[in-house]
Amino acid sequence: MDGCYNPLKSGEFHFLQPSTLANSPFPYSLGEWQEQPESKEPPLELYGPADHWSHREDDEDYYTQAGDLFRLMSKEQQQVLFENTARSVGGADLGVQKRHISNCLKADLQYGKGVAEALGITE
Repeated sequence: MDGCYNPLKSGEFHFLQPSTLANSPFPYSLGEWQEQPESKEPPLELYGPADHWSHREDDEDYYTQAGDLFRLMSKEQQQVLFENTARSVGGADLGVQKRHISNCLKADLQYGKGVAEALGITE
């Protein structure tokens, strides 16, 4: 990722080593850093109760918008997306790569297949 600023590698967080970052925060699959609703602040009384808004209460669909955008792309743009994605997640653990492919498949079948092919994953 040449030319990109990564705060985990420089600046305020330069002291973090890869071993420090091994346990990634939620929503990753290690099961650590889960939300704790019992620890939230109580609602504030303003002009009626004000409380924390959970986007999960009314947002079940994380894939339609991505699939719609993918289908607007030309074949050439889609190929660039596959190649960029492969470069971005290609160094991640195989499980992370497969999870990303699974998410792409939920957006559009061809999107998931293209990313899998670019990553060289056939299973």
